[in-house]
Amino acid sequence: MSQSFLSRLPLSRYEIDRDHLAREDPRLLDRLWRDSATRVLPIFDGSALLAADGSLALLHPDAIERGHTSVYLGRSTSETSPEPLGTPIVTVELEDAGHFAEANWGNLRSIATQLSDRDAGLFTEALAILNWHSSHLFSPRTGEPTVVEKAGWVRRDVASKLEIYPRTDPAIIVGVTDNDDRLLLGSNALWESNRYSLLAGFVEPGESLESAVQREIFEESGVPVVDPVYLGSQPWPFPASLMLGFTASVAPGFTGAGAPDGTEILDLRWFSRDELAHSLNDIRLPGHSSIARAIIEHWYGQPIDEQP
Repeated sequence: MSQSFLSRLPLSRYEIDRDHLAREDPRLLDRLWRDSATRVLPIFDGSALLAADGSLALLHPDAIERGHTSVYLGRSTSETSPEPLGTPIVTVELEDAGHFAEANWGNLRSIATQLSDRDAGLFTEALAILNWHSSHLFSPRTGEPTVVEKAGWVRRDVASKLEIYPRTDPAIIVGVTDNDDRLLLGSNALWESNRYSLLAGFVEPGESLESAVQREIFEESGVPVVDPVYLGSQPWPFPASLMLGFTASVAPGFTGAGAPDGTEILDLRWFSRDELAHSLNDIRLPGHSSIARAIIEHWYGQPIDEQP
Protein backbone atom coordinates (compact mmCIF):
# COMPACT_ATOMS: atom_id res chain seq x y z
CA MET A 1 0.00 0.00 0.00
CA SER A 2 1.49 3.35 -1.01
CA GLN A 3 1.83 6.15 1.52
CA SER A 4 -0.26 8.42 -0.72
CA PHE A 5 -3.14 5.96 -0.67
CA LEU A 6 -2.79 5.35 3.07
CA SER A 7 -3.10 9.08 3.72
CA ARG A 8 -6.55 9.00 2.10
CA LEU A 9 -7.98 6.52 4.63
CA PRO A 10 -9.23 8.61 7.57
CA LEU A 11 -10.60 5.67 9.59
CA SER A 12 -7.33 3.72 9.37
CA ARG A 13 -5.46 6.36 11.37
CA TYR A 14 -4.71 5.77 15.04
CA GLU A 15 -2.49 6.83 17.92
CA ILE A 16 -3.56 4.32 20.53
CA ASP A 17 -1.89 1.33 22.18
CA ARG A 18 -4.72 -1.12 22.70
CA ASP A 19 -2.81 -2.54 25.70
CA HIS A 20 -4.35 -5.98 25.30
CA LEU A 21 -2.52 -7.60 28.22
CA ALA A 22 -4.18 -5.22 30.67
CA ARG A 23 -7.59 -6.66 29.70
CA GLU A 24 -6.75 -9.83 31.66
CA ASP A 25 -7.17 -7.90 34.93
CA PRO A 26 -10.79 -8.61 35.98
CA ARG A 27 -10.91 -5.37 37.99
CA LEU A 28 -9.32 -3.18 35.35
CA LEU A 29 -12.42 -1.10 34.59
CA ASP A 30 -13.12 -0.58 38.29
CA ARG A 31 -9.58 0.71 38.78
CA LEU A 32 -9.72 2.95 35.72
CA TRP A 33 -12.98 4.56 36.81
CA ARG A 34 -11.33 5.45 40.14
CA ASP A 35 -8.18 6.79 38.46
CA SER A 36 -8.24 10.57 37.90
CA ALA A 37 -5.79 10.13 35.00
CA THR A 38 -8.35 8.12 33.03
CA ARG A 39 -10.35 9.82 30.29
CA VAL A 40 -13.78 8.69 29.13
CA LEU A 41 -15.25 8.95 25.62
CA PRO A 42 -19.09 9.05 25.76
CA ILE A 43 -21.02 7.54 22.86
CA PHE A 44 -24.76 8.00 22.42
CA ASP A 45 -26.83 6.64 19.55
CA GLY A 46 -23.70 6.15 17.43
CA SER A 47 -22.37 9.67 17.97
CA ALA A 48 -19.46 10.91 20.08
CA LEU A 49 -19.44 13.85 22.46
CA LEU A 50 -17.45 16.75 20.98
CA ALA A 51 -15.41 19.50 22.60
CA ALA A 52 -15.83 23.13 21.60
CA ASP A 53 -13.01 22.88 19.04
CA GLY A 54 -14.57 19.86 17.31
CA SER A 55 -12.22 17.27 18.82
CA LEU A 56 -13.52 14.34 20.86
CA ALA A 57 -14.55 15.32 24.38
CA LEU A 58 -12.60 13.10 26.77
CA LEU A 59 -14.06 13.47 30.26
CA HIS A 60 -12.80 12.84 33.77
CA PRO A 61 -14.38 9.69 35.23
CA ASP A 62 -16.25 11.66 37.90
CA ALA A 63 -18.02 13.70 35.21
CA ILE A 64 -20.03 10.79 33.85
CA GLU A 65 -21.78 7.62 34.96
CA ARG A 66 -20.45 4.27 33.82
CA GLY A 67 -23.50 3.45 31.70
CA HIS A 68 -24.57 -0.05 30.74
CA THR A 69 -21.52 -0.85 28.58
CA SER A 70 -17.93 0.30 29.16
CA VAL A 71 -14.84 -0.77 27.23
CA TYR A 72 -11.16 -0.07 27.77
CA LEU A 73 -9.83 1.28 24.47
CA GLY A 74 -6.17 1.48 25.45
CA ARG A 75 -3.54 4.17 26.12
CA SER A 76 -2.93 7.27 24.05
CA THR A 77 0.34 7.32 22.10
CA SER A 78 -0.24 10.85 20.80
CA GLU A 79 2.38 13.47 21.52
CA THR A 80 0.22 16.32 20.22
CA SER A 81 -3.04 15.77 22.13
CA PRO A 82 -3.89 17.73 25.31
CA GLU A 83 -3.82 14.58 27.44
CA PRO A 84 -0.43 13.17 28.52
CA LEU A 85 1.25 10.34 26.62
CA GLY A 86 -0.03 7.03 28.01
CA THR A 87 -3.41 8.34 29.17
CA PRO A 88 -5.81 5.40 29.62
CA ILE A 89 -9.07 5.86 27.70
CA VAL A 90 -12.41 4.15 28.29
CA THR A 91 -15.52 4.46 26.16
CA VAL A 92 -19.02 4.27 27.60
CA GLU A 93 -22.32 3.86 25.78
CA LEU A 94 -24.95 6.13 27.30
CA GLU A 95 -28.56 5.03 27.61
CA ASP A 96 -29.65 8.67 27.32
CA ALA A 97 -27.88 11.96 26.78
CA GLY A 98 -30.01 14.09 29.07
CA HIS A 99 -26.98 15.10 31.13
CA PHE A 100 -25.44 16.55 27.95
CA ALA A 101 -28.56 18.13 26.51
CA GLU A 102 -26.73 21.26 25.33
CA ALA A 103 -23.62 19.44 24.11
CA ASN A 104 -22.46 18.83 20.55
CA TRP A 105 -22.41 15.29 19.19
CA GLY A 106 -20.61 14.12 16.08
CA ASN A 107 -21.27 11.32 13.58
CA LEU A 108 -18.13 9.48 12.47
CA ARG A 109 -19.04 9.53 8.77
CA SER A 110 -19.37 13.31 8.89
CA ILE A 111 -16.43 14.36 11.05
CA ALA A 112 -13.77 11.69 10.44
CA THR A 113 -11.67 13.81 8.13
CA GLN A 114 -11.59 16.69 10.65
CA LEU A 115 -10.38 14.53 13.55
CA SER A 116 -6.78 14.03 14.62
CA ASP A 117 -5.15 10.65 14.08
CA ARG A 118 -5.75 9.70 17.70
CA ASP A 119 -9.37 10.82 17.76
CA ALA A 120 -10.20 9.13 14.45
CA GLY A 121 -8.79 5.85 15.76
CA LEU A 122 -10.54 6.17 19.12
CA PHE A 123 -13.95 6.94 17.62
CA THR A 124 -13.66 4.10 15.10
CA GLU A 125 -12.57 1.60 17.75
CA ALA A 126 -15.25 2.71 20.20
CA LEU A 127 -18.09 2.57 17.69
CA ALA A 128 -17.04 -0.83 16.35
CA ILE A 129 -16.77 -2.53 19.75
CA LEU A 130 -19.96 -0.97 21.10
CA ASN A 131 -21.86 -2.04 17.98
CA TRP A 132 -20.62 -5.58 18.60
CA HIS A 133 -21.83 -5.48 22.20
CA SER A 134 -25.30 -4.35 21.16
CA SER A 135 -25.67 -7.35 18.83
CA HIS A 136 -24.35 -9.97 21.27
CA LEU A 137 -26.48 -9.47 24.35
CA PHE A 138 -27.53 -13.11 24.05
CA SER A 139 -25.52 -16.23 23.31
CA PRO A 140 -25.76 -17.57 19.74
CA ARG A 141 -25.39 -21.07 21.16
CA THR A 142 -27.91 -21.15 24.02
CA GLY A 143 -29.91 -17.93 23.72
CA GLU A 144 -29.01 -17.08 27.31
CA PRO A 145 -27.91 -13.55 28.31
CA THR A 146 -24.19 -12.86 28.09
CA VAL A 147 -22.03 -10.95 30.56
CA VAL A 148 -19.14 -8.59 29.80
CA GLU A 149 -15.59 -9.62 30.71
CA LYS A 150 -11.98 -8.65 29.96
CA ALA A 151 -12.58 -4.91 30.09
CA GLY A 152 -15.27 -5.11 27.42
CA TRP A 153 -13.48 -7.34 24.91
CA VAL A 154 -15.28 -10.62 25.68
CA ARG A 155 -18.85 -11.62 26.43
CA ARG A 156 -19.44 -14.88 28.25
CA ASP A 157 -22.41 -17.23 27.95
CA VAL A 158 -23.03 -17.92 31.62
CA ALA A 159 -24.92 -21.14 30.95
CA SER A 160 -22.33 -22.83 28.72
CA LYS A 161 -19.23 -20.84 29.83
CA LEU A 162 -18.62 -20.07 26.14
CA GLU A 163 -16.41 -17.02 25.53
CA ILE A 164 -17.68 -14.88 22.65
CA TYR A 165 -15.16 -12.57 20.99
CA PRO A 166 -15.73 -9.54 18.75
CA ARG A 167 -16.18 -10.28 15.07
CA THR A 168 -15.53 -8.17 11.98
CA ASP A 169 -17.18 -8.75 8.60
CA PRO A 170 -14.66 -8.56 5.73
CA ALA A 171 -15.90 -6.89 2.56
CA ILE A 172 -14.10 -6.20 -0.69
CA ILE A 173 -14.49 -2.96 -2.63
CA VAL A 174 -13.05 -2.67 -6.10
CA GLY A 175 -11.93 -0.04 -8.58
CA VAL A 176 -12.64 -1.84 -11.89
CA THR A 177 -11.04 -0.39 -15.02
CA ASP A 178 -11.36 -1.34 -18.69
CA ASN A 179 -8.80 -1.28 -21.50
CA ASP A 180 -9.27 2.49 -21.84
CA ASP A 181 -8.65 2.98 -18.09
CA ARG A 182 -12.27 3.99 -17.54
CA LEU A 183 -13.63 3.39 -14.04
CA LEU A 184 -16.82 1.42 -13.35
CA LEU A 185 -19.28 3.03 -10.91
CA GLY A 186 -22.70 1.80 -9.85
CA SER A 187 -25.78 3.23 -8.20
CA ASN A 188 -27.08 1.14 -5.30
CA ALA A 189 -30.79 0.56 -4.75
CA LEU A 190 -30.51 1.96 -1.21
CA TRP A 191 -29.10 5.33 -2.33
CA GLU A 192 -30.53 8.38 -4.03
CA SER A 193 -30.54 7.82 -7.80
CA ASN A 194 -27.65 10.19 -8.57
CA ARG A 195 -25.14 8.66 -6.12
CA TYR A 196 -22.48 6.45 -7.69
CA SER A 197 -19.72 4.44 -6.06
CA LEU A 198 -17.50 1.41 -6.51
CA LEU A 199 -18.93 -2.08 -6.45
CA ALA A 200 -18.43 -3.98 -3.19
CA GLY A 201 -19.62 -7.03 -1.32
CA PHE A 202 -19.02 -9.30 1.65
CA VAL A 203 -16.53 -12.16 1.57
CA GLU A 204 -18.32 -15.50 1.88
CA PRO A 205 -17.20 -18.36 4.17
CA GLY A 206 -14.36 -20.38 2.70
CA GLU A 207 -13.61 -17.74 0.06
CA SER A 208 -10.36 -15.92 -0.67
CA LEU A 209 -10.38 -12.15 -1.10
CA GLU A 210 -9.38 -12.49 -4.74
CA SER A 211 -12.23 -14.90 -5.44
CA ALA A 212 -14.64 -12.55 -3.68
CA VAL A 213 -13.52 -9.71 -5.95
CA GLN A 214 -14.25 -11.71 -9.09
CA ARG A 215 -17.53 -13.17 -7.82
CA GLU A 216 -19.02 -9.94 -6.46
CA ILE A 217 -18.17 -7.82 -9.47
CA PHE A 218 -19.65 -10.39 -11.84
CA GLU A 219 -22.77 -10.87 -9.71
CA GLU A 220 -23.50 -7.15 -9.52
CA SER A 221 -22.48 -6.07 -13.01
CA GLY A 222 -21.99 -9.07 -15.26
CA VAL A 223 -18.43 -7.87 -15.87
CA PRO A 224 -15.71 -10.54 -15.54
CA VAL A 225 -12.51 -9.19 -13.97
CA VAL A 226 -8.94 -10.42 -13.57
CA ASP A 227 -5.76 -9.42 -11.74
CA PRO A 228 -7.15 -8.24 -8.39
CA VAL A 229 -4.52 -6.06 -6.70
CA TYR A 230 -4.79 -5.18 -3.01
CA LEU A 231 -4.54 -1.47 -2.18
CA GLY A 232 -5.28 -1.21 1.54
CA SER A 233 -7.97 -1.57 4.18
CA GLN A 234 -10.13 0.58 6.38
CA PRO A 235 -12.47 -0.32 9.24
CA TRP A 236 -16.06 0.67 8.59
CA PRO A 237 -18.02 0.31 11.85
CA PHE A 238 -21.49 0.70 10.32
CA PRO A 239 -21.96 -1.66 11.97
CA ALA A 240 -18.97 -4.03 11.80
CA SER A 241 -17.13 -4.18 8.49
CA LEU A 242 -13.51 -4.16 7.39
CA MET A 243 -13.32 -2.78 3.86
CA LEU A 244 -10.54 -4.32 1.78
CA GLY A 245 -9.72 -2.17 -1.22
CA PHE A 246 -8.69 -3.63 -4.57
CA THR A 247 -8.22 -2.69 -8.19
CA ALA A 248 -9.06 -5.13 -10.98
CA SER A 249 -9.12 -5.16 -14.78
CA VAL A 250 -11.84 -6.25 -17.16
CA ALA A 251 -11.10 -9.75 -18.44
CA PRO A 252 -9.49 -9.95 -21.90
CA GLY A 253 -12.03 -10.48 -24.64
CA PHE A 254 -14.96 -8.94 -22.77
CA THR A 255 -16.38 -6.04 -24.75
CA GLY A 256 -19.78 -5.37 -23.22
CA ALA A 257 -20.73 -2.54 -20.89
CA GLY A 258 -22.08 -4.89 -18.24
CA ALA A 259 -25.56 -4.91 -16.78
CA PRO A 260 -26.71 -4.04 -13.25
CA ASP A 261 -28.15 -6.95 -11.30
CA GLY A 262 -31.37 -4.96 -10.76
CA THR A 263 -31.49 -5.85 -7.09
CA GLU A 264 -28.50 -4.23 -5.40
CA ILE A 265 -27.22 -2.21 -8.35
CA LEU A 266 -29.73 -0.30 -10.45
CA ASP A 267 -27.40 1.49 -12.85
CA LEU A 268 -23.82 1.18 -14.11
CA ARG A 269 -21.67 3.81 -15.76
CA TRP A 270 -18.11 3.83 -17.11
CA PHE A 271 -16.18 7.07 -16.61
CA SER A 272 -13.00 8.41 -18.09
CA ARG A 273 -11.34 11.08 -15.96
CA ASP A 274 -12.68 13.83 -18.21
CA GLU A 275 -16.17 12.33 -18.16
CA LEU A 276 -16.15 12.15 -14.37
CA ALA A 277 -14.94 15.73 -14.08
CA HIS A 278 -17.78 16.91 -16.33
CA SER A 279 -20.37 14.86 -14.42
CA LEU A 280 -19.69 16.20 -10.94
CA ASN A 281 -22.67 18.57 -11.06
CA ASP A 282 -24.99 15.68 -11.92
CA ILE A 283 -23.79 12.80 -9.72
CA ARG A 284 -22.75 12.39 -6.12
CA LEU A 285 -19.68 10.42 -5.14
CA PRO A 286 -19.14 8.54 -1.85
CA GLY A 287 -18.18 10.63 1.18
CA HIS A 288 -14.64 11.67 2.04
CA SER A 289 -14.48 9.30 5.02
CA SER A 290 -14.97 6.18 2.86
CA ILE A 291 -12.37 3.93 1.24
CA ALA A 292 -14.48 4.12 -1.92
CA ARG A 293 -13.66 7.82 -2.18
CA ALA A 294 -9.97 7.06 -1.58
CA ILE A 295 -9.85 4.48 -4.38
CA ILE A 296 -11.70 6.77 -6.80
CA GLU A 297 -9.27 9.61 -6.07
CA HIS A 298 -6.33 7.19 -6.33
CA TRP A 299 -7.48 6.38 -9.88
CA TYR A 300 -8.34 10.02 -10.67
CA GLY A 301 -4.90 11.20 -9.60
CA GLN A 302 -5.92 13.98 -7.23
CA PRO A 303 -8.56 14.93 -4.65
CA ILE A 304 -12.07 15.57 -5.91
CA ASP A 305 -13.74 18.44 -4.09
CA GLU A 306 -17.16 18.62 -5.67
CA GLN A 307 -19.04 18.01 -2.41
CA PRO A 308 -18.47 18.06 1.35
